[in-house]
Formats: sequence, C-alpha cells, structure tokens
Amino acid sequence: NQRARPIIIDPALYLSKKSDLALTTQRRTLPTSFKLFTGSAWVVLTRSFVEYCIWGWDNFPRTMLMYYTNFVSSPEGYFHTVICNTQKFRHTAISHDLHYIAWDSPPKQHPISLTTKDFDKMAKSNAPFARKFPKDDPVLDKIDKELLGRTHRFSPGGWCIGTSDGGADPCSLRG
Repeated sequence: NQRARPIIIDPALYLSKKSDLALTTQRRTLPTSFKLFTGSAWVVLTRSFVEYCIWGWDNFPRTMLMYYTNFVSSPEGYFHTVICNTQKFRHTAISHDLHYIAWDSPPKQHPISLTTKDFDKMAKSNAPFARKFPKDDPVLDKIDKELLGRTHRFSPGGWCIGTSDGGADPCSLRG
C-alpha cells in the first residue's frame, strides 16, 4: 500500500536538475492481474531473463515498466515483480542479494558503515559483496590482505595478462 498506491511525479524525468518527488492526492488501486513483489535494489540477473525483459515476447515486462513509472523505489520492485509473475523464471528467484549489510536497531534508512569490528561477521557470512564502508577505512586493507590475498597490486582478473609460470606475478603485465 505504501509503495504501490501513491501516484508520484519525478521531476527529474522532465527537468535537468534533480528535485524531490511530487506526491499527488489521488491514489491508484492495486493490480488484480499480477502480484507485486519487492526486495533489494541490488540484483543479479541471468542473461535469459534480461533478454526476456528486453524482447518481452508476451509484453509483460513493458507493461510492468509502464506500471513502475513514477513508482516510489521502483528498482526495489520492477525486476522482482517481473520474475515472480513469469512462470518460466519464477523458480530462478533467490531471496538474497548476496550482500553483507549491517543495520542499526531499529533500522534507519541507510545501513551502518562497516569497520574492522565488523570484519569477522562479514567474513563468516560468506557473502561475496558488502556495503557500506567509510572512505579509506582500514577494514578495506584488511579485506584486501586477508580475504582477497592482495598486497599492493591489482587483484588477479581480466586486466592481469601475464603468466604465473615459474612463480611470476600475472599482474606484472596488465592490459
């Protein structure tokens, strides 16, 4: 009711400067042909699902795009609603955003900043992502060293094009 019923206007869609949302006094009715879902704005999507959203062979993704226009926190509902209302994809939804996030009690609008005191809980969570961190906090160096095995160089990845033959550092050659 709090997210779906209000009708809002986002002036940022029409103006070059960012401004607050404008609320109308009218309220819309809840849909009856599909069920609304919400979740984290941090999502991981499969290629086949993204293709479905783009091509929308049954027009449902486009219908939802229009429905979620001028919707409060649409990134926290659009993909969730499309995937959970589509027979082909609903079994692929996992109710976890793969993030370690710590909240105040009671929770406020934004999570607390993670520091070294949160390191053990964060590491034991096995979540591949975490947020949020203060700028240049020592916990970032601790994550680099103890979890990622990095010391003063890039993490091994697509930009490390050297070889590790004979114990060489693959990141000594980047591209």
